[in-house]
Amino acid sequence: MRPDTPAENVDHAAEAARLERTAALYPEDAEALLLQAAAHLEVSGDRPAATTLYDRLLSSPDGLDNPHLVRALKASNLWEYDHEAEARAIIEGVRAAAPRDPAPWVIVAESLEAHDELEAAHETFTQAVELLLTDVEEPPYATHPLLFGRHRVRRMLGTAHDAWDTLADTLHSSPVSLDELHDPNRVWSLGSENPAELQAEITRLRAELGTYRQALSRPFPVAILHWPAAELDELLASYPSLSAEYPSHAAHLATIEASLRELSASGTPNLGIVTGTVPSYEAFAASEATSPSDPTLLPQYATTLAARGRAVTWPPERGAQCWCASGKTYGGCHGAGA
Repeated sequence: MRPDTPAENVDHAAEAARLERTAALYPEDAEALLLQAAAHLEVSGDRPAATTLYDRLLSSPDGLDNPHLVRALKASNLWEYDHEAEARAIIEGVRAAAPRDPAPWVIVAESLEAHDELEAAHETFTQAVELLLTDVEEPPYATHPLLFGRHRVRRMLGTAHDAWDTLADTLHSSPVSLDELHDPNRVWSLGSENPAELQAEITRLRAELGTYRQALSRPFPVAILHWPAAELDELLASYPSLSAEYPSHAAHLATIEASLRELSASGTPNLGIVTGTVPSYEAFAASEATSPSDPTLLPQYATTLAARGRAVTWPPERGAQCWCASGKTYGGCHGAGA
């Protein structure tokens, strides 16, 4: 997790402070906001302050949505300012916990790789791939960096391709192949005096940079607002004029699914759903100096929730529960006939 805004356009220390203030206003989003703040502090060079934020999150009495991600980021940061022993211990702890989220695996494996621990990085990438992708029909987007990272490390180790490397090749969309991007001999071409070799390497580097930008800087999702049944009942009891927007809960859920399918069919990428609560909506209305009964406020509220990291990806992965919280799988609920 790194800030999306280029360094030359941001005062990272000031941005970190702003995010900390925002986290105090929205405690339900503190985890995502403080992780962004810590990332800005790392970029600014204040790594001890970033570690302090990671420790603050890990000591939270309310628990975390993704404690393994926080630990992985803390380990990566610690190693960058000479706390290698502690970083190694945390990395081993993350591996032993075997999280189902690919992000912590990517972070700890790349940290090992960055410090020339290639064998350990390879073991970590492989452990994650086997855990998360064995018997999976189609690798989720979030797991692609695991396959690409493993491919890269194996090329550096001089290991022959295996089935996972072949899968990485099929998922790679850049015009420059993974074998070229991950060729250990590429570094030598940077010292060449041959203009053609230098130009070829510049082309490869641009392709690689484009791949990383796509992976690290995906935009906020186009988010549709979802009200659970109890929240919608409370909303309409308090603001009856909104019944024109929500004639019934069943119609509300059907509209969400239909809208997302239409957006998907039109080519809109990175779709998501945010779940509203009446207290949160009322607080947002107050911050906008607007009445909660104003229907034009609803899409603004959805966008704000998405920007605060509250969106979940649509459609759910194969076999996952439906977004409507019915307890059924998506394919057996709103995803039927998709």
